[in-house]
Amino acid sequence: MTTASTSTPSTPSTPSAPSSASPLASRRRSASPSTRPDRSRRARKVRRFFGRLPLNIVIVLLLVAVIYPILWLILSSFKTQLEFLNEPFWSLPASWSFDNYTTAFVDGGLGRYILNSVLVVFPSLAVILILGTAAGFVLEVMVWKGRSIVLLGFLAGVMVPAQMILLPLFTIYFKLHLTGTLWPLFFTYIGIGMPLTVFMMATFFRAIPRDVFEAATIDGANIFRLFWQIGLPLVRNALFTIGLVQFFFLWNDLLIALTFTNSQNLRTIQAGLLNFTGQYGAVQYGPTFAGIAVSVVGTLVIYLFLNQQIMKGLTAGSVKG
Repeated sequence: MTTASTSTPSTPSTPSAPSSASPLASRRRSASPSTRPDRSRRARKVRRFFGRLPLNIVIVLLLVAVIYPILWLILSSFKTQLEFLNEPFWSLPASWSFDNYTTAFVDGGLGRYILNSVLVVFPSLAVILILGTAAGFVLEVMVWKGRSIVLLGFLAGVMVPAQMILLPLFTIYFKLHLTGTLWPLFFTYIGIGMPLTVFMMATFFRAIPRDVFEAATIDGANIFRLFWQIGLPLVRNALFTIGLVQFFFLWNDLLIALTFTNSQNLRTIQAGLLNFTGQYGAVQYGPTFAGIAVSVVGTLVIYLFLNQQIMKGLTAGSVKG
């Protein structure tokens, strides 16, 4: 006896009616994960901006304090004498004429003063760097008895004020019949620049691992090859840094140049700018500012050209190895 299985037909399910708020809710749900990180990023940017705002203000003020005097100096070099006396100091020149520069070079003898500075500064600087680097190498790389005492002697020379030695040096130069020439400036610049150069170069040589020199010595290098081919290339950036520091000191020197030059034809640029006077001792501001601008812009160009080497040299002796 068989029983027939009865199957109930399935009724199709009716879809639920969509609610009217579901599209808006879905948009809100889909938008909320992306907008929250954006809002947090914007909040962090705002906090970072206001956190750096005091530092940015200080940097802007420092830039203004450095750039504005140079810009004012260059603009003032184009003004006439009447503009200096009657117009405010912040006013622009009425005409962009190079008459002040012509007067400075032709009537004021600025070209002769620059030539004297070049003839004294660059040979003195070369001797200071060569002898100072060699002395730093000998005091720090070579091992010999008494080198620490000699290094302390050079360090003591840094502490001696230049004003104390001017009168004894003038007496010595006078007895040697060197007055009336540029030789007193040459020897004095070398004597004043050597102690600091020796001490700083010894510091830079100390940062070089001694294994480098020992390995070169084992390979058969003598002391001269160690200095010229091993040591000197490793302190090249430091040499640029010390050279520029010494160059600024020698080029901007006024006291030593006034002490040992007794003729207008021997004056350097800084001492020669004192002679830019007119009738009754009145200062000729236009040619004076033109001469100062030539000196300042020239040294600024040299610094910008050697900027990368100077930055590397300032950090070369900070880390050993």
